[in-house]
Amino acid sequence: MSDPLAAEPAAPSFSPLYQQIKSLILQRLEAGEWKPGEPIPSEMDLATRFRVSQGTVRKAIDELAADNLVVRRQGKGTFVATHAEQHVQYRFLKLVPDNGTPAQEGPAERTIVDCRRLRASAEVARALGLRTGDPVLQVRRVLAYAGTPTILEDLWLPGGPFKGLTAERLDAWHGPMYSLFETEFGVRMVRAEEKIRAVLPDAQQARLLEVTTATPLLSVERVAHTYNDAPMEWRRGLYRTDTHHYRNELG
Repeated sequence: MSDPLAAEPAAPSFSPLYQQIKSLILQRLEAGEWKPGEPIPSEMDLATRFRVSQGTVRKAIDELAADNLVVRRQGKGTFVATHAEQHVQYRFLKLVPDNGTPAQEGPAERTIVDCRRLRASAEVARALGLRTGDPVLQVRRVLAYAGTPTILEDLWLPGGPFKGLTAERLDAWHGPMYSLFETEFGVRMVRAEEKIRAVLPDAQQARLLEVTTATPLLSVERVAHTYNDAPMEWRRGLYRTDTHHYRNELG
């Protein structure tokens, strides 16, 4: 009888067993064996597949759930997390209205200002783990709440995984952008890191946000990663904070 683990890439022998199982499940997620929104096999089935105890699998899945990679649903099983779910939609959006929550405020009105393909500069290549001159897609958009332009975003995406993404497709999509990425392009953003600083806008940025060049804005620079820590998006956002604030939970 063949060993189920033999077909899987070897995990480091120094890792605790549950972390080895977590790595193996992650490899199957990365390979697309279970798509966003789909159920993964039961703990018992995974324990049989990997020839470990059900408790070891449970501990691995607990960590995946804590990392927002899977979602447990009482009486239904464990599902691959998806950006289509409301509680996940706002996971990476930290700009909160002074009165209420992002969910209560509802989705922003989105305007695509520009969407074009170009060659990666040294800065973009470094952020996305590419080579200078590799094809990338640059998107600029404005997010408005209650008719007030509030966020100006510039995004850079690697050209290969996002081949076929156009301004028309972005305009036609009414859900979260990360939901579009996972649904149409098979790219799921699983974690992000940000840098935040206060800046003044240039003339074009001020015009798009309907402020003056003397208006202080919050600059949020984000690199978003898919499975295996591969960078898939570099995003620079300028946030107005006259009616919103940046909120982060620690711990």
